Amino acid sequence: MLPSCFSHSAISSTLSNDPIPPPLSIISCIYQTNLFNSPTLLTLTWSLSLSSHSLSLHSSPSASLSASLSTSLSLSPSSFSLFSPTSKSISLHNSHKLKIHWDFSTAKYTPNSAQPISSFYLAISCNGKLQFFLGDLVDEFSRRVKAVVLPEESTLLSRREHVFERRNRYVSRAEFLGSLREIAVELCGGVLKVAVDGEVKLAVKRLAWKFRGNERFFIAGNAVDFFWDVFNWVKSEGGSGPGVFVFQIGEGGVWPEYIGAEGKLMKRSLSSAAAGNVSTPAAAFPALSPAGSSSSVLQWAEESSSDGGRSSCSSSSRSSGINGGFSLSLYAWRKD
Repeated sequence: MLPSCFSHSAISSTLSNDPIPPPLSIISCIYQTNLFNSPTLLTLTWSLSLSSHSLSLHSSPSASLSASLSTSLSLSPSSFSLFSPTSKSISLHNSHKLKIHWDFSTAKYTPNSAQPISSFYLAISCNGKLQFFLGDLVDEFSRRVKAVVLPEESTLLSRREHVFERRNRYVSRAEFLGSLREIAVELCGGVLKVAVDGEVKLAVKRLAWKFRGNERFFIAGNAVDFFWDVFNWVKSEGGSGPGVFVFQIGEGGVWPEYIGAEGKLMKRSLSSAAAGNVSTPAAAFPALSPAGSSSSVLQWAEESSSDGGRSSCSSSSRSSGINGGFSLSLYAWRKD
């Protein structure tokens, strides 16, 4: 029987026994862009902890890149690069030259978030041509490179955020359907509630039997398919891993790879679950679990996509995937 609110022991994740303190925030976004004039999937993973703040970049192989490309930037206050615009050059095969430019000296963040929301820029040029730009300081970047900058449009396919809380309410503040929105997931009294900008959109009762599932609701007239998996929160002794929640528009987006701090977090949690001989839902570790797992909420999201309710929206980097699809996933971790 489910308690009136999930008890501390019932939803405590494997992170509680980990000697390494959990991060404050990890956010991964995957963009459809061009590098060296070839379509490329670019993953950005922002990570914030008590001791560090970093950004990892990873691009998949493409027609112009025979191998994947990975690098990282330190955004910690102790880093000199944080206080002034700077750049980093990378030489690749076939004499290709990639250059990363960034300025986070005046960046603004929502509380405890690793990803800036304004007053920054991140740019990537390939062989001297700007091919990716993120941020709102276009004029500042133009002055720095002494040229008129016309950023190529990139498309945000999906966003995955890890939220760490000591209570049963998990909040994400993210660009969704063209606006910065507050999306909250709350569990209490055996009920899962989903609220957008303070308005409850969905309430799922009897989670002891409905620990996995999907429902549809609407935001500003746009259909949003919501998928959840809280199996370990209600079925496992001691709990293991995060609760996974997916908000999908249209056909959904492409999931980012696990890189940088996020990759370390997921592998550490998976190892802890294995050491404790506890079942961990494949939903939490789609890239680390055996292929074909029928319990993956991420697979359900792909298989349950419908033609109805598709929507696209425009911004500096559009938050809609191919054919109007976009996915936002929230990994909710309980910490002591």
